[in-house]
Amino acid sequence: MLYYLGKLLEQYDIPGMNLFGYVSFRSLMALIFSLLISTIFGEYFIHLLKRKQISETQRDATIDPFGVKKIGVPSMGGIIIIVSILVPCLLLGKYDNVYMNLMLITTVWLGALGFADDYIKIFKKDKEGLHGKFKVIGQVGLGLIVGLTLYFSPQAVIQENVTVERENGVQVVVHKSQEEKSTKTTIPFLKNNHLDYADVVSFCGDHAQEAGWILFVIVTIFVVTAVSNGANLNDGMDGMAAGNSAIIGVTLGILAYVSSHVQYAGYLNIMYIPGCEELVVFICAFVGALIGFLWYNAYPAQVFMGDTGSLTIGGIIAVYALAIHKELLVPVLCGVFLVENLSVILQVNYYKMGKRKGIKQRLFKRTPIHDNFRTTASQLDPECKYVFKWPQSSLHESKITIRFWITTIILAAITIITLKIR
Repeated sequence: MLYYLGKLLEQYDIPGMNLFGYVSFRSLMALIFSLLISTIFGEYFIHLLKRKQISETQRDATIDPFGVKKIGVPSMGGIIIIVSILVPCLLLGKYDNVYMNLMLITTVWLGALGFADDYIKIFKKDKEGLHGKFKVIGQVGLGLIVGLTLYFSPQAVIQENVTVERENGVQVVVHKSQEEKSTKTTIPFLKNNHLDYADVVSFCGDHAQEAGWILFVIVTIFVVTAVSNGANLNDGMDGMAAGNSAIIGVTLGILAYVSSHVQYAGYLNIMYIPGCEELVVFICAFVGALIGFLWYNAYPAQVFMGDTGSLTIGGIIAVYALAIHKELLVPVLCGVFLVENLSVILQVNYYKMGKRKGIKQRLFKRTPIHDNFRTTASQLDPECKYVFKWPQSSLHESKITIRFWITTIILAAITIITLKIR
C-alpha cells in the first residue's frame, strides 16, 4: 500500500516519496515494523491468551529437569508471528508481484492449518490435534498451488547464466537477455551448478519439458511437507524453532537478493531471477517477526508458538527456497530440521523392528533429537535397551537451544559458500 501511495505522491514532487521505490528501504522498514508489531502486539496478545486460559494442558510438566513447569504457558503464539509478517508485507509489498503473493498465500494457508491443529488440542482437549492425513492434505494442496503457480505465471521466469570466452581469452559470466520459463534449479558443489528437472526425465523424449514440470511439482510437494514437519518437530524448546528459522531466513534473504541483482548474479555465476527482489521485503518481515517473538519465547517462555507458528514458518522456508530455485540447498541449510525428521523416523522404525522380535529397544533416549540431550537417566525405561545414551547427564534447555542455533549458523555459512565452491 505504501509503495503505491509513494508512487502517487511522487508525481506531486513530495520529497522522500521515492524512497518507497527502493527495495532496500522497504525491506528495512518491514524488518522494523515486524519487530515492533511482534513485541508490542505480542504482549497484549499473551495477556489475552492468559485470560482465556488458552494453553496446552496436556504438555508434560516434568520434561524440564531443571524445574521449570510448562503447564499453563499460553499456546497459539504463532498468531503473533503471522500478524507480524502480514501487516508489514501488506503495507510495504507490491501486490502485483507473483512471489510476494505466493508467500502471503503460504503464510495464511499453513497458518490456518496450524490453527486448526492447535484449536483441536486446546479447545477440544484432544492431544492428538488435527488428524495427520488432514495435515498432509493441506501440505500437498499448498505444494500443488506453489508448483502450478510457478509453472503458469508469466512472471516466474529466469535469465540463465552462461560463461563465454572473450577474444583475449578471459572468461566472463553473462545472462541471456531472453527471460524463459525453466525447470532448472541450483545444485551445490558442482561447476555447472544447474540441474534441469527435464533432463532427469529425458527418457520422455519430446514430452521431457512437460514431464520436468510434473517432477518439479512433486519435488515441491515433498519439500513443503518435509520442511514444515521438520520445523514442527524442532519446536520443542523455548526459542529453538524461532531462532533457527530466523537464521535460515537471513540466509534465504541473501540468496534472494543476489539472485535478483543481475551484477551480483553474474559475479556469483548463478541464475538471475527478475522480480524476486520483492522476496527480500517478505523475508525481512519474517525475520523481524521471529526475532520479536523471541522477546517472549526465549527461555523461560511466556508463550509457545504452537503448530500455528511452526507449520507456518517451515512452509514459508520451503516455498521461499523453491521460488528462488534453491530447494536443493535446503538439506544443507535446514540440516537441523532434517536431523529432527530423521531421528523420529529412525526411532519409530527401530522400535517397531524390536517389537516384532519381542524386544523393547530404542536408538535414542528420546526424540526428536533435541529431547535426547535433556533427558535424564531417571526418565529412561529400565526395561528398554538404548543404543545411544549420550550424554549421560542432561543439558540445560537454553544451552541446547543455543548450540542448535550455532549449528544452524554453520550450516547457513556452508550454504552461502556453495555458491562459490564448485
